[in-house]
Amino acid sequence: MYIAGQWCAGAAGRTAPVLNPATGEPVGDVPLAEPSDLDRAADAAADGFAVWRAVPVARRTALLHDAADRLTARADHVGRVMTLEEGKPYAEARGEVLRVADTLRWYAEEARRAYGRIIPSAPGTLLSVRREPVGPVAAFTPWNFPAGSPMRKIAGALAAGCSIVVKASEETPATACEIVRCFDEAGLPPGVLNLVFGDPAEVSARLIASPVTRLVAFTGSVPVGRLLAAAAGAEMKPVLMELGGHAPVIVCADADPVLAARRAAAAKFANAGQVCTSPSRFLVHESVHDAFVAAFAEAADAVVVGDGLEPGVTMGPLANERRLAATAAFVADAAGRGAKIVRGGERQGRRGWFFPPTLLTDVPPDAEILHEEPFGPVAPVVPFTDLDDAVATANSLPYGLAAYGFTRSAATAERLVADLEAGILSINHCGGSVHEAPSGGVKASGHGREGGPEGLDAYLVTKRVSHLLGD
Repeated sequence: MYIAGQWCAGAAGRTAPVLNPATGEPVGDVPLAEPSDLDRAADAAADGFAVWRAVPVARRTALLHDAADRLTARADHVGRVMTLEEGKPYAEARGEVLRVADTLRWYAEEARRAYGRIIPSAPGTLLSVRREPVGPVAAFTPWNFPAGSPMRKIAGALAAGCSIVVKASEETPATACEIVRCFDEAGLPPGVLNLVFGDPAEVSARLIASPVTRLVAFTGSVPVGRLLAAAAGAEMKPVLMELGGHAPVIVCADADPVLAARRAAAAKFANAGQVCTSPSRFLVHESVHDAFVAAFAEAADAVVVGDGLEPGVTMGPLANERRLAATAAFVADAAGRGAKIVRGGERQGRRGWFFPPTLLTDVPPDAEILHEEPFGPVAPVVPFTDLDDAVATANSLPYGLAAYGFTRSAATAERLVADLEAGILSINHCGGSVHEAPSGGVKASGHGREGGPEGLDAYLVTKRVSHLLGD
């Protein structure tokens, strides 16, 4: 762990094994925090905030750029570390590292634009609005993007002038350590950035209840998000919640079914489907259904499954045994209710947690996979006749993170934009997150935004100042 500018073990010396998803074998151990460690991290964040908030924005920006440059220079190494502990192919992992370095650069520059304003007022009165850092942040990040999820929160917090305690995933700790090392070597003052690991429930309860922390930022599942939001609410602390989804893909009658299938399949099988915004419900007009399924199956056949460090592999294993069991259960439930398994459907091999690209058709409405996020490489395809019905089906679940639509009609595209309930919408592609634009959900998929100017807003508070001039 990294607390108050020092690398350390937990106070009691407890550890947990870190497993390679491609083999199921240990590759290292992660230290687990005790309550005293968490209190020390919170106290360090309080001290760090007092120092960091007073650092001029130009110096903050320069330091963040330095850290980003260090991370870029180590992209090869950090990418391999990520593949070892999370499983995604090395090319994906290295690309993630380079993207998050750019995310840090973007936030570093956005820090220069945290503008306030002067408001015309009565004579002799200066009325202004100031933007100030909210204070020490408690952040909790998942395993599926070991660099992306922590960096979004670290970059936003540090750019705004906040300090932060990050509880990264115990399953992918080394990537987070590599990121923190770049900040440490760039000269970040002690206590501004702290990294801990431990029992998720214990760590979250301690840090959220701490009188030091002023904001709770979380990326993860809807059930856990509800618990953390409730705990933060009890302390009257604001939250930034980027939660799960169940992204619908609507392929309209006028769409190119082959192009739609290829683009959707590429997004579906990225990171073995372990992406909150992954397309996961495919609603395809009956007139193009068969062509879409054929092209999607062809794309699935082209995926090379294996150890992410092996050349030519385009999809790695699932990240842990829990995901393997859950994915198999979704397929078994759908097949048991009458769905047809067109491709895949069973665990691949007996070493590691591999599950092949899987395509389901004839999926009945009551199948679990149409109601709960699969978070794996399984694509259920359902035909529709009327676009209104497809939109209603897409909006029928409590989630609203991402949605996708394919159509050649500008009018239909605008209709999808207006009617689909999602915080992120892509038309004619399945675009991922970008640092210059906001990402986040509606309904049960959370609130608040990461990325874009809105991403910096989460870490700032607004102060109104009325100054009576003269005696």
